[in-house]
Amino acid sequence: MDLSSLATTTLGAAIGVGATLIADRTRWKRDHRSKEQDTKRQVYAEYLTALSRTRNELRLASRNPQVPAEERARMATEAFKAGGAYELRYQVAITAPPAVVEASTQAFRALRDLRDLVEAGITHREPSYLSSKEAWDLLFSELCRQIREDLAAG
Repeated sequence: MDLSSLATTTLGAAIGVGATLIADRTRWKRDHRSKEQDTKRQVYAEYLTALSRTRNELRLASRNPQVPAEERARMATEAFKAGGAYELRYQVAITAPPAVVEASTQAFRALRDLRDLVEAGITHREPSYLSSKEAWDLLFSELCRQIREDLAAG
């Protein structure tokens, strides 16, 4: 057997194996990125839904002045518990980049401020509520913007 044909065969096999490994690695990276994006998209959607659901329940509690203040406060507390934002906020914290986490924290705090006002007996027409609602709207919009940027970058 000729040494050159053995070397050529060995080189050909090494190139073939190397190309297969590179192709597999590239496919794995692409699949991993795709799964990571899907996970982010799901966590983000669930979190935004939880924030929106909680916000809606707080709005309903604040718009019902016929209901005693104690009952509105109970409704606000329950809305915050049942909305699921607390739990999902931590999922965002371990999934998202720092800009999204910061926007998430700010929006969550603004929502919590709204809850505190409703618990204190403030209704939807009072200046402090309107100011807090405006802050929430801006911070929620910023969170949505940051999420869109993150998903577009991925």
